[in-house]
Amino acid sequence: MKKLPIISFLLFAGLILFLTGCSSNNEANNEGGETNGETVNLTMQAWGNPEELKVYQRGIDGFMKENPNIKIDLVSVASDQYEQKLMTSLQGSKGPDIFYAHEPTMPELIEAGVVQPLDEFFASDESYASLDDFAEGLFGPARKDGVTYGVTPDANPMVLYYNKKVFEEAGAKTPQEYFDEGNWNWDAFVEVSEQIKEAGKTGLVMENWWGHWYSWIWSNGGLIFDENGELVLQDNDKAKEAFHFMNDLVQNGNAVYAGSLPQGQGVDAMFMSNQVGMIGGGRWFSPQFDQNGALEYDYIPFPTNTGNKQEKVAIPVAYIAVNSKNEHVEEAMKFISYYVSTAGQELRTGEGGNALPSINTIEASALSETTDKHIEYMFEARETGLTHGSNLALDAQFPGLNSDITETIDLMFLGKQDADTTIQKVAEIIEEHMK
Repeated sequence: MKKLPIISFLLFAGLILFLTGCSSNNEANNEGGETNGETVNLTMQAWGNPEELKVYQRGIDGFMKENPNIKIDLVSVASDQYEQKLMTSLQGSKGPDIFYAHEPTMPELIEAGVVQPLDEFFASDESYASLDDFAEGLFGPARKDGVTYGVTPDANPMVLYYNKKVFEEAGAKTPQEYFDEGNWNWDAFVEVSEQIKEAGKTGLVMENWWGHWYSWIWSNGGLIFDENGELVLQDNDKAKEAFHFMNDLVQNGNAVYAGSLPQGQGVDAMFMSNQVGMIGGGRWFSPQFDQNGALEYDYIPFPTNTGNKQEKVAIPVAYIAVNSKNEHVEEAMKFISYYVSTAGQELRTGEGGNALPSINTIEASALSETTDKHIEYMFEARETGLTHGSNLALDAQFPGLNSDITETIDLMFLGKQDADTTIQKVAEIIEEHMK
């Protein structure tokens, strides 16, 4: 009987040690972002080819290394089915916790109430990044009435790529030489395009999507929409002049329209085979071009017709956002704050990256060691450019409007409709959608 108190004491001491150990483990786990000592499992949905998915995974792995109790499962969905599947799943009960979204999709998601506001979390100590780290022009349709619903994890400001061999064979000065002289303007662009055409090559491949025609219109100081998002195309002579300029390049043979190329003949293939002197795009071409050891190219800003060396350009982006109905909103927001932070973006946009960092604290010098190109032009364009859905490119805010505009401009480039008729129809289409 006298042994009972001793046994009781030992049992009590063991219980204290057990509880202390559990408490320590829970504290350690909570520091890693875990809720109640349990692993949090999240899904992230995105589109992309295998190489792009590997880039996304770099950011995911970096976060999970710092937060071992939050697991992120990357789910790939084909780009041609992406928007429909995303909207359907988010309006149901099985939507992804975190997802990529295109610019025109964000207004629909915000209207449906399925995306989580981010401002409060990004202003907290839990966030890896601040919204102030990003250029204002990058938020576009992801911000409504002062509330932020998505952040762009990277950016692709539009520039022109030029093929040095094509210019050399044509005996033409390079765009960089004109730029250094302060003369990289529309006249110089036409001059070198004609020289390249006379040498049996094509000056430019003209593509028909918003990033191209907004960049050309803005390079002339023109506007389709003003700073308040009001349609001004009908009365904006600079915008009309830009439509004529783009069309004349194609009809005069100084540019070839991408929509008229034989099936299977891509813009990138023409550039790499030295058939064309210039193409427009973001950094997405660079990884493929850099693998071609015989290709010599560089970046140059769009030529201007305003007297300024550079004007604003389009910045194609995607947004990463959080499903407001998921069970672990805080953990999901913590992840995207890391994914878009300096650390997260350096993992994804460094050597071999296909986009530019969207965060202001990552400067051109961070990438200068990985390229001998003038990548600083992209960084400069990032600071002044605008995303689709911003007031000056407002058509992304209206479902279906961008595709209707593109179809009308297609007729112009194909020679089935003159520039004045195209301008009139574009204005009418916009007015109809904005009613």
